Amino acid sequence: MKRSLKLREAHKGTGSPALCSILWDADGRHLVTSNASDSSVSIHDASHPPKLAKEVRDHKDGVTALALSPGSNSLASGSIDHSVKIYSFPDGEFQSNVTRFTLPIRSLAFNKSGSLLAAAGDDDGIKLIATIDNTISKVLKGHRGPVTGLSFDPSNEFLASVDTFGTVIYWELSSGKQMHTLKAIAPNCDADASLINVLSWSPNGETLAVPGLKNDVVMYDRDTAEKMFTLKGDHERPVCFLAWSPSGKYMATAGLDKQVLIWDVDLRQDIERQKIDDRICSLAWKQNGNALAVIDVMGKIGIWESPVPSCMKSPTDGAADLQSRGTNRLLLFDEDDETPSASGSLDDAIEESHGESAPIGHKRSRKQSISDEICDEDSDGEDGLLRQIESRKRSAAKHKKHTRDWKEGNASSSNSTRPNMQEAFQPGSTPAETGKRCFLVYNMLGSITTIENDGYSHVEVDFHDTGRGPRVPAMTDYFGFTMAALNENGSVFSNPCKGEKNMSTLMYRPFSSWANNSEWLMRFEGEEVKAVALGTGWVAAITNLNLLRIFTEGGLQRHILCLNGPVVTAAGYEDKLAIVTHASECLSSGDQMLDVLVLNISEGAKLFEGRLPLSPTSCLTWFGFSEEGQLSSYDSKGVLRVFSHQYGGSWLPVFSAEKTRKSEDETYWIVGLNASKLFCIICKSPNCYPTVMPKPVLELLSLSFPLASSDLGAADLESELMMTQLHLSQTQKKIQEMAMAGLDTTALDDEAFNTEAAIDRFMLRLIASCCNGDKLVRATELAKSLSLEKSVKGAIKLVTALKLPILAERFSGILEERLFNGCRTPAAIPCVASPRTITNNVPSSSDTIRTGAPVLTPSSLSCPRFPRRDAIEEKAGGKEACKDAGDGDATAGVKPKPKPPSSDSGKHEGNDKKGQMPSSSTMEEGDLKGRTNLVQSRGPTNPFAKTASPQERASLLESIRKMKRAENEKDGKSSNKKVKVQK
Repeated sequence: MKRSLKLREAHKGTGSPALCSILWDADGRHLVTSNASDSSVSIHDASHPPKLAKEVRDHKDGVTALALSPGSNSLASGSIDHSVKIYSFPDGEFQSNVTRFTLPIRSLAFNKSGSLLAAAGDDDGIKLIATIDNTISKVLKGHRGPVTGLSFDPSNEFLASVDTFGTVIYWELSSGKQMHTLKAIAPNCDADASLINVLSWSPNGETLAVPGLKNDVVMYDRDTAEKMFTLKGDHERPVCFLAWSPSGKYMATAGLDKQVLIWDVDLRQDIERQKIDDRICSLAWKQNGNALAVIDVMGKIGIWESPVPSCMKSPTDGAADLQSRGTNRLLLFDEDDETPSASGSLDDAIEESHGESAPIGHKRSRKQSISDEICDEDSDGEDGLLRQIESRKRSAAKHKKHTRDWKEGNASSSNSTRPNMQEAFQPGSTPAETGKRCFLVYNMLGSITTIENDGYSHVEVDFHDTGRGPRVPAMTDYFGFTMAALNENGSVFSNPCKGEKNMSTLMYRPFSSWANNSEWLMRFEGEEVKAVALGTGWVAAITNLNLLRIFTEGGLQRHILCLNGPVVTAAGYEDKLAIVTHASECLSSGDQMLDVLVLNISEGAKLFEGRLPLSPTSCLTWFGFSEEGQLSSYDSKGVLRVFSHQYGGSWLPVFSAEKTRKSEDETYWIVGLNASKLFCIICKSPNCYPTVMPKPVLELLSLSFPLASSDLGAADLESELMMTQLHLSQTQKKIQEMAMAGLDTTALDDEAFNTEAAIDRFMLRLIASCCNGDKLVRATELAKSLSLEKSVKGAIKLVTALKLPILAERFSGILEERLFNGCRTPAAIPCVASPRTITNNVPSSSDTIRTGAPVLTPSSLSCPRFPRRDAIEEKAGGKEACKDAGDGDATAGVKPKPKPPSSDSGKHEGNDKKGQMPSSSTMEEGDLKGRTNLVQSRGPTNPFAKTASPQERASLLESIRKMKRAENEKDGKSSNKKVKVQK
């Protein structure tokens, strides 16, 4: 049934037919059009056709070719003015001039990953341009006429091209060689400038569609380039354009007879058609809907809604599966055809032993059995096509089995099957590729990039914060540096040996110095640098002789140390240097055996030495320090670990990529981390590394312990609690180090107190979850772990509101015990006082009412707890000055509860012994009477602290006793039990 398709003007041409192009983006929101007689590119809003299109005018002449990257992030345009330009999409902002030709451009095409852009035209040669840095990676020469059509195989193995004389060439992308050449199989369009020959790979990459010589479309095999079948219909003149539907089930063709036909490829028959007033010269399927965009030679566009009848299968069904299979096909092909020899692929090995034509002959023999089954091509229907596909699958499976057996045979005959030890690497670096820019280092501060050019390299240093200081000038690298490290003071570079005569070089460049010529250079004869690191005032280089060489910032050779094994990587932070070395050869299971050594360079001390844990069969992919100085590692299985001083030094898993990533093809390239966030770049398979251009975007991911599924459904809350406790442990360790060094710890004391308060808030939320889940024992454990007195009171109010009197009574008992003991940490856990607080050994009254019991986690056992005030006065505004510790009775606490002499005396003696703190001065016995028995180191002064008087404490105890009496009376307890709670 014929339907009328209305077209509207998109480009004002000269009134004569001209070559026009149309594209539809991946989301189906925008259409892009061009006209060979118009120098502009128009971006249309497909959802609102009446809206004016955005015009991009950067070309000096008509635009003859368009291409959109797979993610629709970049738009490429080619023109009669001989230039190829790149724009951001959909805003149409000009990015760069990609390349120039000496003659007009005819065709452009992106590969499936968007890493390559193919450009061709009237010039001799097809240019393959690496989009990462706009460099030309290859030039393919073989056509005798202008190239008008380009199409990348979805598996990125082949590029197909066609010229105006109808010659089609299969190009192998890895080598740039011509695999197959089919001469004069498409119409000759050399005489008409508004007509081009086109071709297109099917979405699954199995067949190549080319307009035929009999007003038809011919399908050619992917591997052998043999003719498979044709689409013959009612086209009265040659087909001038064709396009596959997203699923590959349908095809749209436009002919010189001004007809547009929709084909069912499986049935090989046309199912719908349109008659247009002018010849359609370009088509585009909507990727997420049943619609087809067309443009004619006069620059008019239209959208054909529902070209596939609604009673038939949608043209988008199965499109996503086809795309994933196309990507996986390339990976499987590479894996199966890979050989352990250094000479090349399996086909190369066969070629060397059987002659030049062996690989092609092998493929043709594999297809010969299929051709024999197809007796009459024109009579084949859907059943014939299915038989052919099944036969091809069986043949491919046999070929893969033969390849796998060949590989296994070679592997079994090798001398050793033990996996190789991991090579040395630099954290934050990407592999070097010829003609492409790569990262020597990328961290939280900035990046160092390099690109080779005419025998030397161009090195640039960029900071994420451009306002941090003067811009560092670019450097011409004549040494071929392959590794670097970067910090706030400078950068260090090194290169491997390039032969027996060439020596490894180490160079340091400070960013600012009071003296001229502050750079320095070191050469190593017979020794090769494998890893470098930077810190405050020092530079480190580790060599293949297992030597650690430490230099000062000025270039003085300070220390040379021997390491226990070959280096894997190294990282520096202030005074700390961490080095990872091999402890032994790999295990037969593939596990790497690595050791880590942490040194303090300024003190010449060893801080830690032990085994570096990794996931089974994984390797180390990143190693470094967090912004707070916490040593961290990340392996290829996606597990991030941080080093903690808990249990005498241990590694804690704080992130798992497997539980975080949204799809299987996501990988995380680590940049750095802080106390709660991981900074990374998300890479999509098959790319495992970020690109230099455009600049990668940092993603922030939350750190969390990989906990088991909680029976309360509060695993996230438990993970946050553990992360906060880990942060508190790190803070307390810093306080201890600063106190031992005689430094003021006021700022860290405040941070530790705020962290303790946050831990209590998490615990109160968990107590509520335990009460709702009837886990009262767990709730009691949490109540005992609360640090602040007001937090215990809040827990009592919470369980009272939840009508849990037994739990409220237990919580009240916990509070009473805290108040009478007058301490917040057991005497077994020593508290380290800062020098500022040791001057006064008598704690204030507000210090003595801290109830903080130790948190029942490793963090509370490994690091000392520091007393702080917890009575925060809530005022509308202003700060109330805190009284000096020497004014009045600063240690007035809660009076001890009357007890029998036998039990009371022993408890007082124990408290006196536990509470003694080493001090240069002693207190008189008279001053100790009536004061708290336990003396702790005094915390920092808090201007918001409110001093609790003995009357207030007595009132609190009396209110608790009244609450108990009321509960006992309500439950009908005996009068004897009532007497026990009275004073």
